[in-house]
Amino acid sequence: MAKWGEGDPRWIVEERPDATNVNNWHWTEKNAGPWSKDRLKELLNNLKIAQNGIDCKITEVEKIDGEATANNRKGKLIFFYEWDIKLKWEGLLAGAKDKVKGEVHIPNLSEENDVSEVDMTVTIKGSGDEAQRVKAFMHNVGRDEIRKQLKEYIRSLKEEFSKGLILPKKGEAPVKPDNVSTITSGFNKKINMEPVTSTQNTQIGCKLDTKTIELSESFQCRAQEFYDAMTRIEMVTAFTQGHVKMEAEKGGKFSLFGGNVSGEFRELVPGKKIVQYWRYKQWPDQHFSEVTFNIEEKDDHTLVTLKQDLVPAADVDQTRENWKRYYFDSIKRAFGFGAFL
Repeated sequence: MAKWGEGDPRWIVEERPDATNVNNWHWTEKNAGPWSKDRLKELLNNLKIAQNGIDCKITEVEKIDGEATANNRKGKLIFFYEWDIKLKWEGLLAGAKDKVKGEVHIPNLSEENDVSEVDMTVTIKGSGDEAQRVKAFMHNVGRDEIRKQLKEYIRSLKEEFSKGLILPKKGEAPVKPDNVSTITSGFNKKINMEPVTSTQNTQIGCKLDTKTIELSESFQCRAQEFYDAMTRIEMVTAFTQGHVKMEAEKGGKFSLFGGNVSGEFRELVPGKKIVQYWRYKQWPDQHFSEVTFNIEEKDDHTLVTLKQDLVPAADVDQTRENWKRYYFDSIKRAFGFGAFL
């Protein structure tokens, strides 16, 4: 088994002409936020929507709040974006004198939803039959046209930020976007951690029988890389394949797997240790276990030991299986941390 820096091709800088991110192994990231805002404005502002005697137009992109990043891990691209968009529009019914004005709100353009499933609310200022007809047109036809523009944004985001993230190896031609294996964070193939259901009736105020889980797992990565996978929101999003809420700081809260898992960070030592209060949604109210990850970098791998105290006895087996399946195995798949040479 090759030691780091002694033959492992991921660490031989001569493999790359510029000695950067050997074989595209490490997690690299580009901020796609400013570009995305400009691109969305370009695609949506002054968008004309006309049919059957009704002419409408997006007159202003009033708000674009959110973020977008492009990430590379082991030659795969992972894109994250989450946008809250407000548009102003106006429309005119053939033969009518006054224009109808309104807004379109898109609160959740993100990897969590396919574009066809993105919420889009159309409102108008004013009332009357003509206004309602124009609103119905925007609701039925206008939304479809806006979705086409959103699809174009996602396509162009992936094309633009494929450039330079996947770097050529020594002797290879630059990688073209068409040849890149591009994946998303997998939001549309959501993982829901299997819920723990106890066959015992637990009543508030009764003593809860608890046990301790101890696990160890080897990862082919640096200690800091495993630490980042557990604390950087974009990396947690990648391996959980779902919406993540996380504040990686002492006292910071987190919520994963559709809210099935939640808790609080109690101690963070970069590259070495993570301590969390951790609970399943199905556990008795206010009952938290305490999870400690000790991260130890060896010559040729990183060893992670997990200790989880105060696990309800009826849930120990399922909880142990879920750590293996939804955390350790998922991290290895997402970032290549299970590939030993």
